Amino acid sequence: MEVLMPEPQIYVERTLALIKPDVVNKEEEIEDLILRSGFHILQKRKLQLSPEQCSNFYAQQFGKVFFPNLTAYMSSGPVVSMVLARHCAVSYWKELLGPSNSLRARITHPHSLRALYGTDELRNGLHGSLSISSAEKEIRFMFPEAISEPVPTGQRARDYLNLYVKPTLLAGLTALCKEKPADPM
Repeated sequence: MEVLMPEPQIYVERTLALIKPDVVNKEEEIEDLILRSGFHILQKRKLQLSPEQCSNFYAQQFGKVFFPNLTAYMSSGPVVSMVLARHCAVSYWKELLGPSNSLRARITHPHSLRALYGTDELRNGLHGSLSISSAEKEIRFMFPEAISEPVPTGQRARDYLNLYVKPTLLAGLTALCKEKPADPM
């Protein structure tokens, strides 16, 4: 009887997650929820943003009434910045976060992170990227030293695996089978 295994797929989409200053003390609890939701934390750092850095990060909000309060809030204490990865990371993270207004989230999405950890419209506890392109920009902002290369998907990913990964694995496994180490441990 032949067992059919599904062809392996590469699910790599990244998004930025920020734990905001007023809930940094719940970092471990929030990380546990993130991991249990199928995300991988690729990078993580705790940092204190200056008001200028916050202004740059939230530049698309410039000119809105809440902008000064937002930059003051985000620079009021340390934040935890994380790069999360999984299949459809941006949309799954937005779904897990719930609505940006925590008061509305408590009514419409009571199990969302913002309903659980946010306090109001401004202090919603966590940040998530709105799109794949904004995620890449935000990741570069928070992790400037990180190398961000385009990740192949679909046929390009399969071609890469067949051309580079499979031959290397085959050569390594063949060599391992031919030699018996004197002391395997």
